[in-house]
Amino acid sequence: MDFRLDPAIDQLRRRVRAFVEARLIPLEADRANYDEHDNLREDVLARMRGEAREAGIWALQSPKARGGGGLPFVAMAACYEEMNRSIFGPAAFNCAAPDDGNMMVLERVGSDAQKARWLDPIVDGRVRSSFAMTEPHPGGGSDPSMIRTTAKRRGERWVVHGRKWFITGAATASHFLLIARTSDDARKGHTAFMFHRDRPGWRLERRIPIMGPEEHGGHGELSFDGLEIPDEDRLLGVGDGLKVAQIRLGPARLTHCMRWLGLARRSLEIANAYVAERMSGGKRLAERESVQLMLGDAAIELRIGRLLVMHAATRLDAGGMARTELSLAKVHVAGALHRAADTAIQLCGGRGYSKDTPLEWIYRYARQARLVDGASEVHRTVIARSLTDAPDAFFDWNHVDPPKRSAPA
Repeated sequence: MDFRLDPAIDQLRRRVRAFVEARLIPLEADRANYDEHDNLREDVLARMRGEAREAGIWALQSPKARGGGGLPFVAMAACYEEMNRSIFGPAAFNCAAPDDGNMMVLERVGSDAQKARWLDPIVDGRVRSSFAMTEPHPGGGSDPSMIRTTAKRRGERWVVHGRKWFITGAATASHFLLIARTSDDARKGHTAFMFHRDRPGWRLERRIPIMGPEEHGGHGELSFDGLEIPDEDRLLGVGDGLKVAQIRLGPARLTHCMRWLGLARRSLEIANAYVAERMSGGKRLAERESVQLMLGDAAIELRIGRLLVMHAATRLDAGGMARTELSLAKVHVAGALHRAADTAIQLCGGRGYSKDTPLEWIYRYARQARLVDGASEVHRTVIARSLTDAPDAFFDWNHVDPPKRSAPA
C-alpha cells in the first residue's frame, strides 16, 4: 500500500494550501469580514471566489468540461483538507455543502438538459442550491422512509404539500433538490425533483437559529402548499427518490469528513504554536508531558481519520458504494474534529475560548458533525450490521460491499 500522493495531485494540493495561507486565513482576524451569521461577508466571498477561479482551483469536484477540476475522490480528499484549514475555505472554492453534494449528484443522474439548467449555474457560481429531504417530527430524518411531504401527479405536473426543516442554504438558494413521497410503496415510494425558488406554492418559514456558525443561507424551515413542478424536472424515474438520495449522501458524507480534517488540523496548528511559546513554571507548555499527551492523542485521531477517509475515497474511485467505509469515516472524523477543537481550546486557555482565534468558531461548528448526514449512532448501526451480516468479509483485505438486506415482508 502506497499512501503517497500522485505528484500532480500533490502539486494541486500545494496550490490550494498557498491560496488558503495567503488569501483566506488573514481574513479571519478582522471581524469586519464576517456577516451577522458568523460567516464570510458576501462581497468578500465574491472577491475570493473570483480569485480562486482565476487561480484554477475552482469547483474541483466537477468535470473540467464544466469548468471544474475533474478530481477523483482521493485527490479531492487531499485538497479539501487543505481548503478547510480556513473556516472560510470551502465556500471560496465552491466546494462547500450543500452545493458540493448537489453538483456531484446532478452530474451523475441528470439528463443533459437538466445539467444545463440546474447544474451548470451552480458550478459557475451564479446560484446556490439546497437539498430538501429532512422533515420535522413525525416526518423523515435519519429514516427517509418516514418522509411525509407528498408530490401528487396532475397531468404533466406534480403538486407538492408538506414541510421540510434544517435545509442548509435555503435562505440564499435558487435551485432546490426535493425528495417527496409519490406512493406508499416501501421501496419505490419517493421521487426526486428540482425546483427554482421563484416558483409559487412554497415559502421559507424561518431561518432556524442554531448553536454554531452557519453556512451561507443558514438552515431553513420550508412549507409547501401546492408547489407545482413540471415532470421534466424530475430526476431519474418515478420512485427513484431514495436512490437519488443515497447517490448524493454517500459521497457528501465523505466530503464533510475531508473538510473536517482540515478544521481539526488547523485547531492543532493553533494549539501547537501557542504551547511552543507559552511559559508556565519556567517551562514552555510544549515541554510538559501532560501537554504532549493531549497533542499526541489528538494527532493519532486525525491520522486514523485521514486513513479512513482515504480508504473510503479509494473505494468510491473504484466504483464501489463503500457503505461501511463511509460510515466508519463519518463516525470517527466527526468525533476527532470535536476532540481536536476541545483539546486546542484547553491548551490555549482563555485565548482559545475568546474570539482572538477561530477555535471557538470551530468548536461550535464541530458539534454538528456528529448529527449531520446521519447521526453517529445511525452510522454505528450500519457498521454493526456489516460486521454481523458478514464478519469474515468485514475484516477481509479485499472487502467489498455486502448485499443489502431484504426489506421486511
